[in-house]
Amino acid sequence: MTAPASPERPVKDPARARFFAIALVRLSGAVMVLLGLLITERRLDLPWALGVVLTVAGFFDVFVMPKILARRWRSPAA
Repeated sequence: MTAPASPERPVKDPARARFFAIALVRLSGAVMVLLGLLITERRLDLPWALGVVLTVAGFFDVFVMPKILARRWRSPAA
């Protein structure tokens, strides 16, 4: 049996922390894509190449990194 969580020391759930980490990676990737598109469309006065790099890196963060993190954190098969 586990002891109930006390107000001084809450129980830490690694699955919850990993879920939020993956969500944060996706959100940061989406923001990078948005900034990259704004730069490549000349809405922001920054170098065009920076916009391309941000867009590609953002798509990588949105579509590839969550799969990599989920595979890395997968529980071993019982």
